Amino acid sequence: MLLDPILFMNPEEVDDRFLVATYYCAIKPSQNVMKFAAALAVEQTTGTWVPVPEETPEVRKNFIGRIVGIYEAPAYQIGIPEDVTERHFIIQIAYPWRNFGPMFSMMLTTTIGNISSSGKVKLVDINFPKEFLSDFKGPKFGIEGIRNYLGVYNRPLVLNMIKPCTGIDPKVTAKLAYEAAIGGIDVIKDDELVANPKHCPLVERVKAVMEALKRADEEKGEKTIFTFNITDRTEKLRDNAYRAIEAGANGLMLNYFPIGLDAARMICEDPNIRVPLLAHADFTGAVYESPWSGLSAKLIRGKLVRLAGFDVCLVSSPYGKFPNLIETIFNMVFTLTTPLQHIKPSFPAISGGTTQGHVEEIINQFGDDVVIAVGGAVHGHPMGAIAGARAFRQAIDAVKSGISIEEAGRKYKELGKALDAWGIYKSVKKSGLFDIKS
Repeated sequence: MLLDPILFMNPEEVDDRFLVATYYCAIKPSQNVMKFAAALAVEQTTGTWVPVPEETPEVRKNFIGRIVGIYEAPAYQIGIPEDVTERHFIIQIAYPWRNFGPMFSMMLTTTIGNISSSGKVKLVDINFPKEFLSDFKGPKFGIEGIRNYLGVYNRPLVLNMIKPCTGIDPKVTAKLAYEAAIGGIDVIKDDELVANPKHCPLVERVKAVMEALKRADEEKGEKTIFTFNITDRTEKLRDNAYRAIEAGANGLMLNYFPIGLDAARMICEDPNIRVPLLAHADFTGAVYESPWSGLSAKLIRGKLVRLAGFDVCLVSSPYGKFPNLIETIFNMVFTLTTPLQHIKPSFPAISGGTTQGHVEEIINQFGDDVVIAVGGAVHGHPMGAIAGARAFRQAIDAVKSGISIEEAGRKYKELGKALDAWGIYKSVKKSGLFDIKS
């Protein structure tokens, strides 16, 4: 076997010309991993299954992918046991990013395009050079900007999604938004299933909801953001955003994966759109849930969404109706909040079946710089939506004051009713990964 030396590069030689894609791959013991990795690098850059005349040495030198690393676990180096039916590798390939430029569509076409059909190949991470990242503006507000707007600094935020998911008109939506806001919710969002339907038109909904929130904010002495879903056909997105803002919207939301990351970035980076943007992650499960293929959750629900420019990003929950491993959630939260060149941190929103009984666990695990995203536990509270929202604030205040949830439940009837209905979730003491002092 003789492979072109140009296909290989030591990690120390990777410079700003390249981004590095990291893959998990599994192959049969009879396959040669060097040839397999080379096939990935060539397929996604200059070549195909057979040499072609115009794939010259000069073309390969400037445009071909380079194998940066091949790591096996367990690391067989002397022989392969007879009972081994599959070998597992981490493969890293450096791609010249000028092959495609600073965009999501062609970047993903290059890093996980045709090879997504190559068997057990999963794109787990992409490392971006500084020059590539310089073209991305990132979130306009980020964590600090959202906190400054709301005037809330020392606790997690609470986000409520309007329920029922669809089927209600602007008047009912406004009523539910008012109840959630008056109970103490910081951010309210449309459900992802509502955008601009005939039964609840976008502009009418914006006007009704914002009038209701104005009353609520005056009564409670706090601000509330409502993120209106402007998801639509690509050519309608910008117009939807402008019309919503003109009607008074102080936040917008996009179902970013169905519309595409480049379309989402177009809205997030628009200088005329000066309100926070929330990313809803529906449909991403189609590409991250398989352990063998697709993209990792930290990419499709973390790093790429932050690069697109969203201020608040829904991540899944280890507790609720769409559970993920706690390590998966940590990975997404770290990716959204840790330093990334000039890109501001995005607020991760822990979402999916979350109740008041999860509050202590969430704060102990993730700290204050998260959003606790809740739906049914507000609107389905036994005493009504105002009580449901109030119960979340009571739970947060108790945890921040060092009072147990149980004790607070005995003190506050709204929280007590919620705990009676849905219980208390506890798995860790106050020493989570996000507690810097621990």
